Amino acid sequence: MKKSILSAALLATPIISNAAGFALIEQSGSGMGNAYAGAAAVAEDASTIFFNPAGMTYIQGTQVVGALHLIRPQGEFNDEGSVGGLGRPRGGEGGDAGGLNFVPNFYYKRDISDAVKFGLGVGAPFGLKTEYDNDWLGRFQGIKSDLKTVNINPALAFKVNDQLSLGFGINAMWIQAELTSAVNLVPLGGTESKLKVKGDDWGFGYNFGAIYQVTQDTRFGLAFRSKVDQKLRGDSDSPFTTLDANPNQRLNGDVTAETTLPETLSFSGFTHLDDRWDLMGDVTWTRWSRFRELRVLRENGSTLTVTPQNWDNTMRYSIGLNYKYSDTLKLRAGVAYDEEAISNEFRTVRIPGNDRKWLTFGAGWQATPDTKLDIAYAHLFISDPEIDDNQVAIARGRVRGDYDASVDMLSLQVTHNF
Repeated sequence: MKKSILSAALLATPIISNAAGFALIEQSGSGMGNAYAGAAAVAEDASTIFFNPAGMTYIQGTQVVGALHLIRPQGEFNDEGSVGGLGRPRGGEGGDAGGLNFVPNFYYKRDISDAVKFGLGVGAPFGLKTEYDNDWLGRFQGIKSDLKTVNINPALAFKVNDQLSLGFGINAMWIQAELTSAVNLVPLGGTESKLKVKGDDWGFGYNFGAIYQVTQDTRFGLAFRSKVDQKLRGDSDSPFTTLDANPNQRLNGDVTAETTLPETLSFSGFTHLDDRWDLMGDVTWTRWSRFRELRVLRENGSTLTVTPQNWDNTMRYSIGLNYKYSDTLKLRAGVAYDEEAISNEFRTVRIPGNDRKWLTFGAGWQATPDTKLDIAYAHLFISDPEIDDNQVAIARGRVRGDYDASVDMLSLQVTHNF
């Protein structure tokens, strides 16, 4: 597999999904303080390139934004009658599948003219990391699941008139996925081995948006991000080359896997209530129903592994407040409800997510006339995910129980105007 210098720079530490499915909404440090409420209408800084490129018309001059999100998810499995793989030791509960991770963002915006703006955003819109103990009871269904993305997003914005702004961007997205699990080599006397599948690909999409200034104090934003089709190419690797003499049972060799990263549609509102208070809200739809199965194919077209998914489309709702404490200090707060795409029937050990409730706080400090610092904290209350994945018939055991899960996040951002 070819390595990407860009991925090494941006993703040296694994990331874990914190929104529905394996989406990452953590694309702004300033927005985190409001739980990303009003993200398609706020247009406070150049991170609007991701949420709604039309918002660049509200930013004067040249601006650079850098953000870093420290993420500590916790996910511990509680066994309730699981069955180990055929003929193998059962194993433990897997330990904490989380760990300390980070997600970075970078944005650059400049004026082409009074009415036309250019911007460039680099971030990670999707990501996933779960990793259990190697000898846990569900190892035949999954040990490590690691998905990384890097998205490069050049964009243009146009100020049509004093009320309407439009924006459009192109997205070039790199994806890499690595899946490991134990395999039960039944034809070889029940020998247990390990399988690693890894692949990557580039895909392309677009995003566009509009902001309408209803009054001097109130505006609404509508933003769309397209799907991105990916066909990952890589290889599978195991100490045992095959399950038996059948070439359709080979464990080592070139593999492919197709996936579609879903489109999203957001509607946001932002209003100045008075000289000190701002109110914002957001509703976002994501088309996760595109994710029907996870299938990895060998070079000859036979299936190496397949896992049904059958995800549902999701909605995310958020509301936030800003309080202007002084000319240099702004305080933020927000709440959100984020639906999960995965039903109890199709939940797997690789993505054991569930509905999330967000509670966030933040502050923005204008350190100098040209430089602003933002800090935000979020706690995600995750409804205990239940799982009953019965794969005894194919020698992968049955994982039955629930998870204790939560996420804590700290975001830091620097915004500088030239």
